[in-house]
Amino acid sequence: MTDATNSSAYEPEFVSDDASFESAYEAKAESFQERIDGIDDETAELRAEMLRRSLQEYDLDAEDHEVLEGRFAEDGTFLMPALPVLAIVGRPNVGKSALVNRILGRREAVVEDVPGVTRDRVSYRAQWLDRHFTLVDTGGWEPDAKGIDRSVAQQAEIAIELADAVVFVVDANVGPTSTDEEVVRLLRRSDRPVLLAANKVDDIVQEPNAAALWSLGLGEPHAVSALHGRGVADMLDAAMAILPLTSAVAKEEVGGPRRVAIVGRPNVGKSSLLNKAAGETRVVVNELAGTTRDPVDELVEIGGRTWRFIDTAGIRRRVHLQQGADFYASLRTATAVDRAEVAVVMFDATEPIGVQDVHIVEMVLESGRALVLAFNKWDEMDEERHWQLEREIEQDLGHVSWAPRINMSAKTGRHLDKLVPRLEVALSSWDTRIPTGKLNAFLTELAQGFPHPLRGGKQPRVLFATQAQTRPPTFVLFTTGFLEPGYRRFITRRLRETFGFEGSPIRVNMRVRERRSKK
Repeated sequence: MTDATNSSAYEPEFVSDDASFESAYEAKAESFQERIDGIDDETAELRAEMLRRSLQEYDLDAEDHEVLEGRFAEDGTFLMPALPVLAIVGRPNVGKSALVNRILGRREAVVEDVPGVTRDRVSYRAQWLDRHFTLVDTGGWEPDAKGIDRSVAQQAEIAIELADAVVFVVDANVGPTSTDEEVVRLLRRSDRPVLLAANKVDDIVQEPNAAALWSLGLGEPHAVSALHGRGVADMLDAAMAILPLTSAVAKEEVGGPRRVAIVGRPNVGKSSLLNKAAGETRVVVNELAGTTRDPVDELVEIGGRTWRFIDTAGIRRRVHLQQGADFYASLRTATAVDRAEVAVVMFDATEPIGVQDVHIVEMVLESGRALVLAFNKWDEMDEERHWQLEREIEQDLGHVSWAPRINMSAKTGRHLDKLVPRLEVALSSWDTRIPTGKLNAFLTELAQGFPHPLRGGKQPRVLFATQAQTRPPTFVLFTTGFLEPGYRRFITRRLRETFGFEGSPIRVNMRVRERRSKK
């Protein structure tokens, strides 16, 4: 890239910190933008090619060449046959989630040695031999349950109705209970094929305990140990025999729906938002904070498009300060964010923005996902709180002022229709690729007008720049020296100002390279 001191277009301004960079830029912003707009695409590409060739004079490694020759993949959307659904049901604390983890081959469902850890019906993609299916974990079912336990039981009942087959899990060491017999009556009314799993048969000595479960009238009990994996393979063979190849109850799956993680502190309305978007009570909602513990996926249609919404557990505090189920739920939430493409960070607008809210935003930024800020319970605020909230946003969330914002009520659905345009803007920015010619023309003009300050008698220069990837947009600058953090932030702000990137983090990386020595 041309040395800033060789430009006669306008006098370069040497600056040394963020405030100085900004004030210097503001004085010349209009002329800078005019120069950028005056460069046509063909000229920009020719200049970029010349700059790329100049890199031959520098020592480049194999990774440098990979960056320079990077290619972008196009995502397609298509319909896939609905996978058959296998639901795991039973009363509390019989080992349903442990069995789910054993089938999946990884610790996905939250497990703790107390009843009632799982509260929602949670779906996972699973595979046994050459068969793919959807595995549904449910909360413990109890008759005459009240409050949140009744909501959990209802989710288990819905899971049965939306399954092609059911695995009924019973604790073999306890034997059949009155609650188990109630579940059997529920299963018979559903008319779904049922497989009886006698769990906690950890060795051959305990196998006779499973025989007592014949009395439930569901056929042969399959003795298994979710903890040790004993008998699970035989049980899955039997399950595949009763599971259809294509689901009779699930919808066709959409290949490539955009994935949206809903994150935030406990009780800010994440599950209410998912339920309102889905048009049904998909997850348990209760005034008790921390109701959701496992990430819950749901395909929903809003604004004429299908989206995969992921409801997550509320993050109370930093993971290393948590214990038990909350600790693992936070880890699942972090994984859900990594699996998503855009995160909707929800805030309770009636309460002050706290340290934990900011920490959650930082977690999304570190993951590199697109970001939308949703301020829930907007209809419950008074005039004074409106004013306070604006001040808090300016003070605590100023570093993400580029993120689209929505003021809404998840309970009533107010402004829910405005969520989709913001998601689309954020994802479009997340997918954006700047042509190499335009990028280098932009940086050339920027460096000529606002060069990096001299350090130790030397001035680092940007030799060439390329966008190495999208999702998030990541730029690699080949330079002759280290660019100070303040100057990189200056470049980032100008990238946003010139090319947009509303709702998406952008990353600017450096590769400092020395000129190849002459032999």
